[in-house]
Amino acid sequence: MHWTHEPRGPYGRGRSPASTGASTSVGAVPSVPVPDSSDSSGSDTGGSDASGSDSRLTPGGPGYRRMSLALFLAGVATFALLYSTQALLPLISGEFGVAASEASWTVAAATGGLALFVLPMSALSERFGRRTVMTASLAVAVAVGLLVPFAPSLGALVVLRGVQGAALAGLPASATAYLAEEVRPKALVTAIGLFVAGNSVGGMSGRVITGWVAQEWGWRVSVGVIGVLAVACAVAFRLLLPAPRHFTPGSLRPRVLLGTVRGHLADPLLRRLYAIGALFMTVFGGVYTVIGYRLTAAPFGLPQGIVGSIFLVYLVGTVSASAAGRLVGRFGRRGALYLAGGTTAAGLLLSLAASLPLVLLGLVLITAGFFAGHAVASSAVGKTATHGRAQASALYQSAYYIGSSVGSTVGALAFRTGGWAGTVGVGLLAVAGVVAITVLGSVAARRAVARPGRASVRAAAH
Repeated sequence: MHWTHEPRGPYGRGRSPASTGASTSVGAVPSVPVPDSSDSSGSDTGGSDASGSDSRLTPGGPGYRRMSLALFLAGVATFALLYSTQALLPLISGEFGVAASEASWTVAAATGGLALFVLPMSALSERFGRRTVMTASLAVAVAVGLLVPFAPSLGALVVLRGVQGAALAGLPASATAYLAEEVRPKALVTAIGLFVAGNSVGGMSGRVITGWVAQEWGWRVSVGVIGVLAVACAVAFRLLLPAPRHFTPGSLRPRVLLGTVRGHLADPLLRRLYAIGALFMTVFGGVYTVIGYRLTAAPFGLPQGIVGSIFLVYLVGTVSASAAGRLVGRFGRRGALYLAGGTTAAGLLLSLAASLPLVLLGLVLITAGFFAGHAVASSAVGKTATHGRAQASALYQSAYYIGSSVGSTVGALAFRTGGWAGTVGVGLLAVAGVVAITVLGSVAARRAVARPGRASVRAAAH
């Protein structure tokens, strides 16, 4: 099957990277080869078997369901472990006698560890394989998760959480690269949406379970239960995930890796997508780090179990992430990003109300907007990068989790100084950034259309 790379650019229907002002390749640098890349004629041969037919996975085809379920469970384990302490921060503050801004480091350390190690782990996946790295990452993360309940101090807890986040770094970028190589392009947004949906289920179940268990037996038992849940998900993931058929081992040479990274960072389209992922996660990290403190205090005064159940709104994220492909098909990628940003901003404003139903509705909108925006941006990265996809995805994940660390830390500091309105203010600034960057993409697309000759020359040069 022959296809032209990126028939729908991440910032508009019918826009290729060239037509938006971005190159059709991510940089003219040495690259780790991927079997998915286009040949000199622009045709896709990496997914074809000897007969010339496309052998990659497609909905309804053999192995697709197993692959989807395996990566869904990996997403559940990843988010359940990564944010296992987030709903428990008021209890952690109480046991160790610290403020929200200090307890929030148990979340920021995990997401920061992931952000720092996602690029090196993606390089390992280029050499040793996506499935191998994902399996090893989950194994180490669940082992550390079983040690977290025994942390003797806040400092020790923060260190363990940082190690856990670093171990989990092998999952996100490797999973996206695996999908880009093993799934047909037309099904890629849907496949990544299912993986992101697993993230939302993991985040939801982790917080709901920890909330109710902690209410009866304390936060230590609750994070231990999450560790056991993650073990089960990790075992099922390894048994279900099909062996890769289109992976070609690459080099671990630092010069090659750095050249690939420089090429990705030089691409204006990829830079915009990285910034969008970071800003969306800044909103989400800040809101869900602080919401427990707000709901357990006046005027709501909710018990820990009920606060944990608030995270059932993550189910909305499961739906919106899975629907990302349909949103892009209807509105284009730029339109889908505008819709996600507007939905998130509306939710932030509603959450300012002193009425619990309005606060819950606000959380629903924030969650729906975030997961839709994340699914659209992350899938666009996988389709835009024509080589070194693991590194391209790793850079997105790094920016994304840096946004989470910044959001949880700055959101908690804003809450300490300005209450919930301060946290909402941080979120609205981040959403404004998303809209501004998407507008820049629109401007770049219009300029490229106005100068078709220049865009064609640039595309031909690559």
